[in-house]
Amino acid sequence: MVVAGLHLLRVFLTGAINGPRRSNWLIGLGLLFSVLLSAFTGYLLPWDQLSYWAITVSTEMLTYVPVVGENLKYMILGGDSIGASTAVVFYTTHSTVVPIALILLMTWHIWRVRLAGGVVLPSAGNGRPGDDEYVPFMPDLLVREVAVALTLTALIVVLAIVFGAPLGEPANPGLSPNPAKAPWYFLGVQELLVHFHPVFAVVVIPLLSIAALVAVPFLRYEHQVAGDWFLTSQGKRLAGLAAGVGLLAAPLLILVDEHVIGPEGWWPGTPPVVSQGAVPTFFTLLALAAFYWFSGKRLSASRSEAVQALFVLLVVCFLVLTVTGIWFRGEGMALVWPWQI
Repeated sequence: MVVAGLHLLRVFLTGAINGPRRSNWLIGLGLLFSVLLSAFTGYLLPWDQLSYWAITVSTEMLTYVPVVGENLKYMILGGDSIGASTAVVFYTTHSTVVPIALILLMTWHIWRVRLAGGVVLPSAGNGRPGDDEYVPFMPDLLVREVAVALTLTALIVVLAIVFGAPLGEPANPGLSPNPAKAPWYFLGVQELLVHFHPVFAVVVIPLLSIAALVAVPFLRYEHQVAGDWFLTSQGKRLAGLAAGVGLLAAPLLILVDEHVIGPEGWWPGTPPVVSQGAVPTFFTLLALAAFYWFSGKRLSASRSEAVQALFVLLVVCFLVLTVTGIWFRGEGMALVWPWQI
C-alpha cells in the first residue's frame, strides 16, 4: 500500500498524467484499487481478533451507502455477518481474482508507458528524450527488472523467516475490542466518520475524491510541464505552502470539532445529515476553493501548479487523519496521547 501510494505521488507530482499518459493514469488508479482490495481481503485471513473486528468495522461502513448499502455488505460477507462464507469469498478474491486483475492491469499499464515513449524524464517537457537517453528493453531493462524482483522476493522471504507474522487471539464474535478500528489504510475514512455524517464520510466525500482523481488529467492546462518534481520552482514553493497549511489546519480542525463544535454539529437544531454532513462539507469545499483561488490569483500560479498544490493539501490532510486514527484514538475513539492507548 505504501509503495503504491508513493508511486501515485511520483506520477502526479512529476506531471506524468498529461497528454498521451491520461489513459494510463486511469489504469494506474485501477491498479491502486486492486492493491487496496488485495490488502483488504488478505487482512481477514489470519482470523484473529484484530483482523476479524477490523473487517467488521470496514464492512459496517457500507451500511451507510443509501439504498444498496445492506445488499453490498451481504454480498461481500456472503451473509449477515462474518463467517465461513466470508472466509471463502475473501480467500478466493485474494488468491485468484485480484492477482489476475493485477497481472492484466500491470501488463496494460507498462505497455501504455512504452507507447507514450517511456517514463517521464527531468526537463523533458512535451518533447521526446534524445536517443542517448534510451536503453534497449532486451536485455538491459528486462535483466534489471528481473534482478530487482528476485532481490525483493529474497528480502521478503528472509524477513518472513526472521521475524514471522504477528498473530493475536482467535477471532471472537462475542468480544469486541475497544476501540474497534478498521485496517490502517481505512483509518482516514474512519476518522472522517468521527467528524462527518456517515453518508458524507463514507459516500459523498470518497466519491468526490475519486471523481477528482479521474478528472484531473482532463482539465485544460496552459502548459503541460512534465518531468521535474513539483513541475516548476513556483510549483515547489506552492507545494511546500500547501503541505504546511495541511499540517496546521487539519489537527486544528480536529481539535475544534472535538472540543468546540461538539456532537450537535455545525448547525444545532437541524437534522444530523445537515449539521454534521452538508454544512461542514460545504465549508470544507469552500476552503479548498479559496485556497485554489488564492494560489492562482494572489500567487500567480498556473492551473497545473494550483491543482498540484490543492492535491498536496488534500493528501497531507488525509495523512493527518490517518495518523490521528492510528495513534491518537483510544477507547470510544476519544482523542488520547499515543502512550495512553
